[in-house]
Amino acid sequence: MPAEPKTIAEQLEARAGDLTRAERQLADLILQNYPVSGLGSITSIAENADVSTPTVARMVQKLGFKGFQEFQAALRHELEAKISNPIARRDTWVESVSNKHVLNRFTEAVIGNIEKSLAQINPETFDATTALLADPQRNVFIVGGRITRVLADYLFLHLQVIRENVTHVQTISNAWPHYLLDVSEGDVVVIYDVRRYETSTLRLAEMAHEKGGQIILFTDQWQSPVHKFAKHCFSSRIVVPSAWDSSVSTLLLTETLIAAVQEVNWEQTKKRMEDLEVMFDRTRFFRKFT
Repeated sequence: MPAEPKTIAEQLEARAGDLTRAERQLADLILQNYPVSGLGSITSIAENADVSTPTVARMVQKLGFKGFQEFQAALRHELEAKISNPIARRDTWVESVSNKHVLNRFTEAVIGNIEKSLAQINPETFDATTALLADPQRNVFIVGGRITRVLADYLFLHLQVIRENVTHVQTISNAWPHYLLDVSEGDVVVIYDVRRYETSTLRLAEMAHEKGGQIILFTDQWQSPVHKFAKHCFSSRIVVPSAWDSSVSTLLLTETLIAAVQEVNWEQTKKRMEDLEVMFDRTRFFRKFT
């Protein structure tokens, strides 16, 4: 596989020893806000670097370009690559793979799922959900199903750090009734339920609703039967070329929600995180490289 061509910045750094004092001065200017700083007119770049226009022309030729226009064309190409969106970047890395390859088909399906899922989310619903999860006066209970329990565990792990009174409800159906004993009016019950919808999850939602729980549902585009009890519902696209449904869109939404909740009461969250780090240090839970 051919080596990736060097950027102009890399060439400038590699050739620094071959440049005159004025050329190094010019190179420093270009590298300060690279690559945008090299996209002005040859006169303006020379003035900003306090060098002559012939100095600009000579340095460009030292880098192997025929002239200033060719130099700037290369800079523009680098800028386009730098600011390209995720879909454009994805198109680049899969160009060498057949459209029929699973890498292409699966990635294309996931990107489509994310786009369609985000397009139908009401920002007001998202903000209201954030407020519920961040409210310290409300207990939060989180439950998932056979597959979605990993998403429930992920949300629980983070919310447990962010705030107090967060409970992870075990997915074993004969265990969750015990957790319902502690659900009070106004508490938040987060439920993950995608096809094949689980009967025990529906029963849990029904009983939690009867106790005044505010249910937040993460489901798929067909919507779990729990939907009829939910205060807020987020329906994600999950179909991919696989025997298994995809959780990427739901995980993206979950992570975004975590980021939003942590900011609501940041000072309290920061204190909890600091206390947790002290405990990690005392228990030597993580290795430290010094």
